[in-house]
Amino acid sequence: MPATPAAPDGKRPTLAHVATRAGVSVALVSIVMRGAKGASDATRERVLKVAEEIGYRPDTRARLLRSSRSRLLGVQFGLRHPFHTDLVEDIYAAAEPAGYQIALSAVAPARGERQAVEALLADRCEALILLGPQAPAARLADLATQVPVVSVARRLQPVPPGVDVVRSADDKGARQAVEYLVTLGHRAIVHIDGGRAPGAADRRRGYRTAMHRHGLADHIRVLPGGLTEEDGAQAARTLLTEPTPPSAVLAFNDRCATGVLDVLLRAGVTVPDEVSVVGFDDTRLARLAHIDLTTVAQDIPRLAELAVGRAIARLDGQATPDRENVIPPHLVIRGTTAPPSTDRTR
Repeated sequence: MPATPAAPDGKRPTLAHVATRAGVSVALVSIVMRGAKGASDATRERVLKVAEEIGYRPDTRARLLRSSRSRLLGVQFGLRHPFHTDLVEDIYAAAEPAGYQIALSAVAPARGERQAVEALLADRCEALILLGPQAPAARLADLATQVPVVSVARRLQPVPPGVDVVRSADDKGARQAVEYLVTLGHRAIVHIDGGRAPGAADRRRGYRTAMHRHGLADHIRVLPGGLTEEDGAQAARTLLTEPTPPSAVLAFNDRCATGVLDVLLRAGVTVPDEVSVVGFDDTRLARLAHIDLTTVAQDIPRLAELAVGRAIARLDGQATPDRENVIPPHLVIRGTTAPPSTDRTR
């Protein structure tokens, strides 16, 4: 049975409550909690046992804020982007061993990037890691005059002063997808694009380049799309109204591809027998057994490691001559792609 917290008013237990229960001074409890020298093994064991019994947890954030540094890295992410969720997980894994904590601030339909960033600055974050930012380059440069800024998953040409860029080679990933589909025998390959989303222009360019390279310029077709399942669904509904739909679809991302799959399934179009579908990002969504999506995988652990490393290097005053890191993606083949049926080979 858990013990009742020592605080008589039911508030969060403090060092004083632990000290009273353990029969020692507050200073000695502080020594134990910091792992510092000055307490005997028996006293240390007794204090830690009492702390566990009453539910005391050190307020690490408060301790950091009282110091000259917060050791907080602020991360702006899109609440509705599975790719960002995966990135955040690996950012935690990269930051904590280096002695930094993460403060998160979400971008949502009712909460813009400026508000998300201002919240991180108000929390005294020492650096900003911005996932897929859409703010103008001038805005990023302005932020970089206040704290180090790392932009992740967006090409910036030129890279603004004081900003580091960590991104995937999106154009190369799209080329890999098209080249794989062509190897399977597909010729009528449609790309559902991501509009003005970060990475969309590079993926369009990679698609067009690969189609030209394989002599399929006459088959190039880019449909308006976006980042969500509904964007993919709308594009798929357009394709189904045509007398000769494509034999393969390269979607902007995994969510968009999932929308395509849903519409094709409801229309009785079998994947991959009648239409092959490829996504982008290799999020957890793509790896679900009932989706099993062929997709272009971004190296999320490497992106996160570099983003955290760049931020910390700036904070430590280390020179960073290469302010843009471009990581190659790779194709992951699953169950939504296959050679086109004989009567659909064109």
